[in-house]
Order: sequence, then structure tokens, then C-alpha cells
Amino acid sequence: MLPFLLIFTVIYAILQKTKIVGDGKKNFNVIIALVFSLLVVIPHILGTYPPGGDVVLIINNALPEVGLLIIGILMVLVMLGVFGVRWKIMGTSWATIFLIFSIIMVLYIFGVAAGNFGLPYWLSWLDDPQARAIFVMILVFGILIWFITKEDKSPEERAKSGFGKAFKAIGDSLKEA
Repeated sequence: MLPFLLIFTVIYAILQKTKIVGDGKKNFNVIIALVFSLLVVIPHILGTYPPGGDVVLIINNALPEVGLLIIGILMVLVMLGVFGVRWKIMGTSWATIFLIFSIIMVLYIFGVAAGNFGLPYWLSWLDDPQARAIFVMILVFGILIWFITKEDKSPEERAKSGFGKAFKAIGDSLKEA
């Protein structure tokens, strides 16, 4: 059921935004999205997909990891937003870097779920859940230590970023009204 809804929603949203069928053609977009979703789900129900090529099983295997990745990225972005961090790396914003990282990770997760590729030999230790947990724990502790030990901004600099900017914008809009 979940893969059907996911495929239907994505195709319907793409058709609505791109207006390929025409403007105000909601009924056509629903029918097209329904047909494409059924074309993916019905072979799964009938068991006609070749071994390792069942799209529904691939989606079901990949969704938990993609969901966890999205939650992790959103948590990092919320933390960056709360602290008002405006970092630029190689002239690009963090949002661009997170976007590229997210796309690569989603493609990797779906590739592993489909059985197309796995980890290289030198990273095979990441297949062990305990080793993966230790690696993530060390990474989280490293990030926490970096946040704690980084050079602190003055109160004036902190007030100019993050919530300070939001309150200044609210104050400016109230002055204009």
C-alpha cells in the first residue's frame, strides 16, 4: 500500500507542477498517476517481477533508511537554523551541500536495497550493525565536541544572526505598518 501511495503522490505532484497535460487538468493527472502506480504494484501482487527486480520490495527495503536519513538531515538543518549559522563552502551554501549529499545517499540506499551494489571491501566493516553504531556514536561525539570547543561569538554577533534577524524583520515590518 505504501509504495502505491508514494508512487501515486510523486507522479501526481510532478504532473500538477509541470502542467504537462495542461492547466487545470486535475482529473487527467489523477488518472495518469493512478495508471502508473498500478503498473508498478500489480506485477508485485501477481508475482511476475523477476527475482531482485521487484520495485515494491526495493521501495519497502529502502524506505526506512531513507526516512532515517531525512530525519537526520532535518535535525541538522534545524540546529543550523536555530544557531543562525551561515556557512559557505567553496562559494556554495550548506543547503547545496546537503542537497547533493542527500541525493547521493538516497541513490546509494536504493541501490543497496535493489542489490545492485554494496560496500567496497575496505568498508565491509560497516555491514556490522555494532560497528556502524560505534562509528555513528564517534561521529556524533566529534560534532558535539566541535560545537562545544569552537570559538564563541560575541553577544552582538549572535544577536545579528538567527533569531535576532527574525525579530529585526518583525520590528521593521511593524514600523512600516
